[in-house]
Amino acid sequence: MEMRTWRQSRTTATEAAESLRAAFAVLGIPESAWSSVRPVVTNTGGAYVHLGMIRADAVEQIAAALRVPTEH
Repeated sequence: MEMRTWRQSRTTATEAAESLRAAFAVLGIPESAWSSVRPVVTNTGGAYVHLGMIRADAVEQIAAALRVPTEH
């Protein structure tokens, strides 16, 4: 993989991880509950976000927020 590809994928993954962290913060979930969220780049250049272990109570709160219907 070219360094340029890795950098672009890392930027994409980092921005996605930051977006998720920001959403968790808006929900009032303490950073200690989601501190394992991190960007990952695969050896083929795929951009991913590794969630790691998240406390069960935080997952319940996240799931509840995802179930809330949005108005369009």
